[in-house]
Amino acid sequence: MSESVSLTVNGAPQTVHAETDTPLLYILRNDLKLKGAKFGCGLGQCGACMVLVDGHNVMSCEVPLWSVAGKSVTTIEGLGTLKEQHALQRAFIGEQAAQCGYCMSGVIMTAAALLSKNPDPSEDEIKQALARNLCRCGTHTRMIKAVQRAARDMRGAQ
Repeated sequence: MSESVSLTVNGAPQTVHAETDTPLLYILRNDLKLKGAKFGCGLGQCGACMVLVDGHNVMSCEVPLWSVAGKSVTTIEGLGTLKEQHALQRAFIGEQAAQCGYCMSGVIMTAAALLSKNPDPSEDEIKQALARNLCRCGTHTRMIKAVQRAARDMRGAQ
């Protein structure tokens, strides 16, 4: 049964009409036309669909719409803009941490959640945080450097 669900996406109030058990990923991509979060495995195992819900990273493929009613969702599109990129976006570009880019929005959103809780993570903490994000391109070392660079930049901006 279709219902109306209200939530905030990238700072803007939204009301969507859908089955309440519809995965958030489908709502973001199909209803709201936000294509940053990707469908990878559909089982919450790859991290390509990672978004922030009230500041916590979640795999949107396994989050039903009903569970985000009244909450704030941030996707990669809401993290920064082309004109004013988030420190993580600048760092990932600067460190050339992406090849195909399919997993990148999920990796960056995971890193954003980490840096919001821990502005100076160790290399091991970064590896642990990114462990749920699968990447087959092999840029893991560059991803870690990018998160470290963004952390430095964000601390310096404060």
